[in-house]
Amino acid sequence: MVREREVITHKAYARVGLLGNPSDVYYGKTISFSVANFYATVTLRASPELVIQPHPVHDLVHFSSLPQLVTRLNSEGYYGGVRLLMAICKVFYAYCKDNAIEISDDNFTLSYDTNIPRQAGLSGSSGIVCAALSCLLDFFNVRELVKVEIRPNLVLAAEKELGIVAGLQDRVAQVYGGLVYMDFSKENMDELGHGIYIPMDLSLLPPLYLIYAENPSDSGKVHSKVRERWLDGDEFIVSSMEEVANIAEEGKTVLEEKDYPKFATLMNRNFDLRRSMFGDEALGGLNIKMVEVARKVGAASKFTGSGGAVVAFCPEGTSQVKLLQDECQKEGLLIQPIEPFPSRLSEIELKTLQTK
Repeated sequence: MVREREVITHKAYARVGLLGNPSDVYYGKTISFSVANFYATVTLRASPELVIQPHPVHDLVHFSSLPQLVTRLNSEGYYGGVRLLMAICKVFYAYCKDNAIEISDDNFTLSYDTNIPRQAGLSGSSGIVCAALSCLLDFFNVRELVKVEIRPNLVLAAEKELGIVAGLQDRVAQVYGGLVYMDFSKENMDELGHGIYIPMDLSLLPPLYLIYAENPSDSGKVHSKVRERWLDGDEFIVSSMEEVANIAEEGKTVLEEKDYPKFATLMNRNFDLRRSMFGDEALGGLNIKMVEVARKVGAASKFTGSGGAVVAFCPEGTSQVKLLQDECQKEGLLIQPIEPFPSRLSEIELKTLQTK
């Protein structure tokens, strides 16, 4: 029997990796926050059959011509969000089954929309998965049975089903919302199965700006060689990644003290370490150009993720922001103020975290 007129909608917001990335996949530490500028929306409607609804643009399969098909693939890629919705349904069901969480046999229809720029290092894929998980938690009334700390693991597991290589940082930022400090030390990961996640006050953030290109380069292979070298115990990679993690740890204190000149220094150092480890070829010319455009006017800058977009901070204020905007326009780059988005957790969930 279909639940009459039941409709559940959730949004998951893009995220900015502020400090410490990419050390989350190397037992490191990071600080990230969610941004209101871009988001994915998933809607769940009770229905007689279980349906995963294709998006009219992102899952397009009807074309007017062969050139249109090629243009669409060049701009959007081969994959839309249907596979992401299917993967989180599988992971959610398996988790409930493995943990003796009873769910009803009610069916539903899942649909999605997103305005998160593709390949911009803003966690567009995980945004869709995160929003869908929230819908499933509410539809089956099991939100209190799936711990907040575990939900990022489920989002990541769904993406791993599809061969997406990533760490937990993005998923934590999108599940929690707001500004979050994360400690992924091996001890925590081995003992708890997840990191230690500490929500921070969003008001600690200075004004930040997002720089990105309309046609960004693919950031999906950035980790490859560095990962192998890290696993092999390469001294340079191991020590550099430890320093990246320490930047996040120091950054937490710096933000709490509102020492923004030091914060700018940490942002720049974070990128410089990434560049020395991965090399310019892996990072890509366009990605490096975005960082250098910001630095040309004295702004601090680093990747928001693995490339595709840059977060910039102008420690000298309004006049420097204008210089940055002019420089971005000259180089054909898009720039906009970042609007941080507050925590998505309920008061009950936040109190649970604060008592741990």
